[in-house]
Amino acid sequence: MSIVLHAAPTPSAPGLLLRPWRVGDAGALLAAYQDPVLRNWTQQPVDTPSDARAFLRRSRQGWAADRRFSFAVLEPTPAGERLVAHVLLKEVTPGRPYAEVGYWTAATARGRGVAPRAVDAVSDWAFARFAAGGLARLELLHQIDNPASCRVAEKSGYVFQEVLPARPPFPRDGHRHVRHLA
Repeated sequence: MSIVLHAAPTPSAPGLLLRPWRVGDAGALLAAYQDPVLRNWTQQPVDTPSDARAFLRRSRQGWAADRRFSFAVLEPTPAGERLVAHVLLKEVTPGRPYAEVGYWTAATARGRGVAPRAVDAVSDWAFARFAAGGLARLELLHQIDNPASCRVAEKSGYVFQEVLPARPPFPRDGHRHVRHLA
């Protein structure tokens, strides 16, 4: 998979590189999931090397099926690159007018505009790639008690649409934010 996306730098943050996950990302993935805040919001924690391999395998399978696109988000460092986030485009089906975007941000990257820039880059890519197949709307869902995700949605051009009632596996009500094809 040779897809690589870029998010431009800001005055206070470097540019970002978004690409499909690689086998060599397992260690960085495990390290990111040590964060209790990330673990609080995830349904499938990555606790072991086996969990990391399963995450990476699901990522490859999603790309191969052309329905689920999982991006590692990296920023440059003097030593190379550092994992700062993950953005996922899921439920892409030909003829279906909507899909969902999800994301998480590593602890070291929070509050620096990483998530909005990465979500924006994947959203633009999704519309460019799938609009001809009918994609016209992207949804970003989060639990109501996660105000940081509301801010990310708004900064990424996703407009609050509605409150969703709690349903398994989500223990609390949620928000649906929507971004339409421009």
